[in-house]
Amino acid sequence: MEGFFVFNFPEWIATGVVIALLTVQLLCYVITYNRPYKKMKAKMRAADRNRGAETTPPVSVIVYTRNESYNLRKYLPSLLSQDYPSYEVIVINDGSTDESDDVLKLFEHDCPHLYHTFIPQESKYLSRRKLSLTLGIKAAKNDVLLFTEADCHPISKDWIRAMVQNYTNGTSLVLGFCAYTEGEGFLHKLISYDNLINGLEYISSALKNNPFGGNGKNLSYRKQLFFEHKGFSKSLSLHAGDDDLFVNETANSLNTQVEYSKKSITKMAPVERFAIWKNMKISRAATQRHYKGWQLYFYRTEKAAFLLFLLAVITSIVLGLEGNLVVSGIALVCYMLLFTIKAVVLKRSATMLQQKMSIPLLPLLEIIQPLFDLYIYIYRLFRGKKDYTFTISNK
Repeated sequence: MEGFFVFNFPEWIATGVVIALLTVQLLCYVITYNRPYKKMKAKMRAADRNRGAETTPPVSVIVYTRNESYNLRKYLPSLLSQDYPSYEVIVINDGSTDESDDVLKLFEHDCPHLYHTFIPQESKYLSRRKLSLTLGIKAAKNDVLLFTEADCHPISKDWIRAMVQNYTNGTSLVLGFCAYTEGEGFLHKLISYDNLINGLEYISSALKNNPFGGNGKNLSYRKQLFFEHKGFSKSLSLHAGDDDLFVNETANSLNTQVEYSKKSITKMAPVERFAIWKNMKISRAATQRHYKGWQLYFYRTEKAAFLLFLLAVITSIVLGLEGNLVVSGIALVCYMLLFTIKAVVLKRSATMLQQKMSIPLLPLLEIIQPLFDLYIYIYRLFRGKKDYTFTISNK
């Protein structure tokens, strides 16, 4: 029996690496990824004790759309029927060739607080999204701006109220969460998992007073902040970056709040094809290389540490099967412990954020997602010039 617990040098190394990487992963999930859930529980308890007067400044909701007449018909009513005393909805129609313009005119006939404008199809050599949003911001009557897109809808009539309640004298920016409406099939489960992880990352960092990104499908900031930072001028040559990169440039520990209560959440329509999601990921990867700060690198390191943990577990199991079975047993116990902690943290976080989460597929999803991110990073290296609306020639 004593020999059963005697390891040789490779077995000691493998077991030590497994335990060390397990410790890193547990700390990341128990502290970092669990932070939004923990903070929300504390916030709910505090809200029950301290109910004060709510903040209801006039709001301008800005919606970006391009060839989404179906989504406008389906989701625009949820924006126009919000339970809020003073707000307007401004839809920016980016050169749509479908029936979007006719749909908007029909809604405008019955909704005096709806306005829309049109970006010509011929506009070139600049980011059409940034041009659209800039025109919408300039047209806005109010200082508090709230952004979403035509393929999204708030799940509550109190969406505006929930998001803007965070504005105080020192607040200029509020980060929200947009859940993904899961469809049938593995792709949608992967997108849901990816959306949940990315959301927990920027929410957790903001709660730790280190905001580094956001999602333009549910984002709010002051008009004053936009013009103080000269709009999107710092990323004007990039197609993307109107949401996450703008947040990265302007957000800090003093001017940023995060809101992810149930009433504040929007939901995005299912992505129809893998190619669409791939392009969304490529667009986000193009802006992430311009991020300032260390937060993004922390999460990338965590994902790399998990893949190393899996490699160490597999190595330990193989060594144990060829030598001491206790090594295999320790590796399996460590993996099961990590899986259990992850499942608990992610499941309750997903429930809180109204995001579906497939626990049975978690072992597969947590491997594919970081590997796909790596693929996107490598893919981008060979198409970097396409990130830009124009390039400056030395000729």
